Parts: sequence; C-alpha cells; structure tokens
Amino acid sequence: MVYTVTFNPAIDYAIGVEKIELGMTNRAESAQLLPGGKGLNVSIVLGNLGIDNVALGFIAGFTGEEIKQRFEMLGGKSDFIKLKEGISRINVKIKSDTETEINTAGPAIDGESLSCLMGKLDMLKDGDILILAGSIPSSLSDTLYSDIMKRLAGREIMIVVDAAKELLLNVLPFNPFLVKPNHHELGEIFGVTITTREEVVPYARKLQEMGARNVLVSMAGAGAVLVTQDGDVLMCEAPKGIVKNSVGAGDSMVAGFVAGWCAQKDYDHAFRMGVASGSASAFSEQLATRQEIKAVYHSL
Repeated sequence: MVYTVTFNPAIDYAIGVEKIELGMTNRAESAQLLPGGKGLNVSIVLGNLGIDNVALGFIAGFTGEEIKQRFEMLGGKSDFIKLKEGISRINVKIKSDTETEINTAGPAIDGESLSCLMGKLDMLKDGDILILAGSIPSSLSDTLYSDIMKRLAGREIMIVVDAAKELLLNVLPFNPFLVKPNHHELGEIFGVTITTREEVVPYARKLQEMGARNVLVSMAGAGAVLVTQDGDVLMCEAPKGIVKNSVGAGDSMVAGFVAGWCAQKDYDHAFRMGVASGSASAFSEQLATRQEIKAVYHSL
C-alpha cells in the first residue's frame, strides 16, 4: 500500500483574472475550490494512475471538512486526523498574466494528535511506500520527517521525501529511496544558481553522498534530471505543450515516478512516467488524468 502524509493541507481557492490591477476592484473570470497540499496532490494523481493509496494528515474546522469532502469527490481515500482547535488553511492561487500564490499558515498540531499519526505510521508493513510531501506548521520541529524515518528504520518501507531546506537535509542520514527537490531548492541548499540540467548533476550527487539513494530534480521548462543509486544519470527535456496550471506539477511528477516504479521497478520507465505526469498536469487546468499522462508519455 502507498501512503501519503500532508501535515498542512488546504483549500486552494483558484481564481482566474485577465489582468490584476493593484489597488483596484478586479473581476474574476473563473473560480474554483480544490483540495490542496502536496501529499493530497500526489494521492490524487496516484489514484488517477490506478495506484491504490491512502492520504494521512491533519484537518481542522469547517475548512478541514471541506478538504476531506472535495478530496474524496476526486476519488481519494483518506484517514485524516481531526484537530480539536483551529481551521485548516485557505490558500489563494491567482491565475493571470502570471501566476501568484498566497499561502497562509496552518493550525497548530497538538501532541496528542501527532502521537495519533505516529501510531498510524507504526502500522505500516514491509513493502509499503510512504511519501512525505510539503511543508509543516511552524509549531512543529524541522526534524519531523527525519523523526518519522528514524521511527521506521530497519523496516522494508520505501520512503519518498518532497520537501525543502532543513526538512529535506535532515532526512538524508536515513537514506530515503527518493528525494525530489526542484532546481531552485537544490541551488538554495548549496548556495548556487542552477539553470541547466548538466549543472544539476554534481549537486544531486552531493545529496547522494549525504545519504539520498535516488535524486529526482524538476526544472519546469528546462526539463528534469534523475541521478540513480546505480550511478546512472537520466535527463529529459520538457515536453512541448501549453502550460495552463503549474500548481501540482511537481507533486504529479512524484506520483508518476512512484507509479512507474511500482509497475516495472525500472528507473527509466519511472523517470519517464514522472516527467509525463508533471507535464500533463501543467498542461491541464487540474491534476492530470491517466489518459493525459499516457499521451505525454508516448511523446517523450
């Protein structure tokens, strides 16, 4: 079974505006409410690809109930923990001549609720896959992901981490199967600017030296790079298409990679599935369907 964990899910309020004029009243051309959060996005695309999975995480208040309802309307299976206080966050995604995001803070997660999640993770079995994705509330320690990996150490659980900064660095000593920074996050870790696929490789190898087994780096319009634990380097240009929505593209890449690996245990196929899934979501108004992903895959 595949499990995703989202500590800070949200309602994404996606608003389309032809042109934003600051200080003026702007009229929306479109608006929709979507369940948000990196782990939830991964779960939805995994489900679209036929991979059974369960989304774990925390919800709170009336917005939390709305997240759960909308997530399940999209076919997701959840086992959320409901917090006693606060409300889940609402993030605003404005689509205009450029994309603008306004992300808010999530509710505090109390110790009892956190212990409940750890209890659920303790039930994972050998052969399961765990995907830790996204940010965590400021009330929690940036060792949280590494604490989870330490807790599960010694068991045959494949762990994937899609996070930035200290959350990512702290998990490396526990040898995650896959980490997926984007090129900006990778550059931030090492204090450099990365613009080409070739520039990714030495820094991805540094993450491997620090403990990561496989490193997948998304680069938006510049494509993607995978450095495998076997020492191979796979690169791919970005597929051609009209970008309609970049929100969730990186999460879709994670889902596609995991789905591809589950299907064939082959890095080339998993990489191609990751690139196809990320691009297909970018070319769609919402997260990509299986048919959309398949079409892009065959164009690579």
